[in-house]
Amino acid sequence: MKKYLVIGNPIEHSLSPKLHNYWIKKNNIDAIYDKKQLNEGDIEGIISEVRNEKINGINVTVPFKKLAISFIDELSVEANEAQSVNTIYKENNKIVGHNTDISGFELALRGKNYDIKNKKVFILGAGGVTSSIILALKKMGASKVILSNRTKKKAKELKKTFSDYQKLHLEIQEMWCPSCAQVISLVLLKEKGISRCMVDYVTDLAVIEFTPKVISNEKIL
Repeated sequence: MKKYLVIGNPIEHSLSPKLHNYWIKKNNIDAIYDKKQLNEGDIEGIISEVRNEKINGINVTVPFKKLAISFIDELSVEANEAQSVNTIYKENNKIVGHNTDISGFELALRGKNYDIKNKKVFILGAGGVTSSIILALKKMGASKVILSNRTKKKAKELKKTFSDYQKLHLEIQEMWCPSCAQVISLVLLKEKGISRCMVDYVTDLAVIEFTPKVISNEKIL
């Protein structure tokens, strides 16, 4: 039986095992998918288990999408560009890190038949998936990305990562209330007929709002 799992901290909230095990069972695959909470010091060890084929593949979530790169032999083009990994597996005797967040985000928008070309995009939060979202937006032709984060340092680091992308205007915007801990669901507000609101604080949440229509607000799992 093949063994797969998702790693992160925290990880208890993740629905990945339910999702993957459903399709594993439906397609009669001899495998199991689990989740495991780790600390930074555990990352090298869990990747060694992939190398030794005790584990067949790993999905990576916050806060290890960048940290895991240090223990990987080879990055896919997407993972290297984003400097973010969410999938780890062994191929040709090498540990490979891949990024499916870029294509996943793009497919989600295209599934809504929404053309983002020449549009401005506002992103709240500079977590591990944000670089992937920015790359997807660049690929889809967004004219400007405004990034706001609780800590300005992290946002500036992201901007530096994309400094070579002259055709993509990336702007850093100050957060208004860094001490607040309230997350407002833009989808819920939209359903109640409220089109404008102030978000005080967002953590580990990517909220993509296109003027004048809210496309999605999704918790990063």
